Amino acid sequence: LKWFQQYFSSYMFWPTIFNTLKIAIYGLLFGFTLPIILAVLCNQLRNQVFKKFFQVTTYLPHFISTMVMAGMLLLFLSPQTGLVANLLHVFNLKMPDIIANPNSFASLNVWSDVWQNIGWNSIIYLAALSAIDPTYYEAATMDGATRLQCIIKIDLPLLLPTIMIMLIMAVGQLLNVGFEKVLLLQNPLNLSGSEIISTYVYKVGLQSFQYSYSTAINLFQTVIN
Repeated sequence: LKWFQQYFSSYMFWPTIFNTLKIAIYGLLFGFTLPIILAVLCNQLRNQVFKKFFQVTTYLPHFISTMVMAGMLLLFLSPQTGLVANLLHVFNLKMPDIIANPNSFASLNVWSDVWQNIGWNSIIYLAALSAIDPTYYEAATMDGATRLQCIIKIDLPLLLPTIMIMLIMAVGQLLNVGFEKVLLLQNPLNLSGSEIISTYVYKVGLQSFQYSYSTAINLFQTVIN
């Protein structure tokens, strides 16, 4: 129990808890809802060729490795030599150092994750939508329902069981924020906003060799989940 007490009284306890919850809830808010919206909108597409092209282009980023994704972010957002900085330089605008800003770290991590996984995470909702009986849509069309009304009255109610199951599973992993990307994007300047429980466990356990202390922290995280 002394290792738990050491963590609870540590100066890193509240910062790691706050940063982990901030990134996790931020990610749940957008990373969970946007795939549902994408699936519903994609289900409304009638042109099958465009629909397949749209699905493939949204799925592809999922297969980019975490290391490559972090490298892309560093290359694009570098304030001196990044792609965005060079584009802004044309208009005599200065690129802010987003990667070094602890306040923007959560947004950087969450929105890059949303872009990478939104298409892949929408697959299960598209599968649920494809199982809906088409006679519901035929009856609604005969009654003069618009596409928006079909979404509100047919798609969302019949998607609700799938959404609830996925939400329960997502909340069960709430504190398991993507460790690899956070660690790769960390630097001494943004550490106050990027140090989460997983990265702290890694540094304490594998870099400082405090195995008992790091095990207690990780067990605390698992119990909360």
